[in-house]
Amino acid sequence: MAFELPPLPFDKGALEPHISAETLEYHYGKHHQAYVTKLNELLGDSPDAAKSLEDVILSSDGAVFNNAAQVWNHTFYWQGLKADVPGPDGALAEAIARDFGSVDAVKQALAQAAATQFGSGWAWLVADGGTLRVTKTPNADTPLKHGQTALFTIDVWEHAYYVDYRNARPKYVAAVLDHLVNWEFVAANFAAAVV
Repeated sequence: MAFELPPLPFDKGALEPHISAETLEYHYGKHHQAYVTKLNELLGDSPDAAKSLEDVILSSDGAVFNNAAQVWNHTFYWQGLKADVPGPDGALAEAIARDFGSVDAVKQALAQAAATQFGSGWAWLVADGGTLRVTKTPNADTPLKHGQTALFTIDVWEHAYYVDYRNARPKYVAAVLDHLVNWEFVAANFAAAVV
């Protein structure tokens, strides 16, 4: 069974003015779709084509891994974005205070990871061995490969921000962190991780 491009969890204009509908046309409609198309082409009728996306990621390397992980990473990224969701509360807020000191501190750590990821990649908030951590991965790499549970990510491939911010990656990252973190999604991932 072929993998399909999952629908966006919002309208293409829902993230404006921080991420434009034009960016989504390219980022989701072209780049994300291309990873899905290439993954299906690479898998063909092999036994791996019947696996879950997560199982393909965990059991592959090379081009299959790169495309499968990019499908997963992008799908996860879209779910983590929503305009003006109130900050975290409850158990997630307590864990952030425990491991970072404050919500502002976790945002600063994410901004630093995103700004210092050389070339293409991702900045992540993860649950790792009972602790919340901020990490970064190059290219298509994903926390799944490292035994971590992803809670939130920021895509720092140029196609994520170049239409709206040109080469100003830090401005894009600040806009995401200040206006577009879907804390409800982060909290659901945290609850599932049972940290």
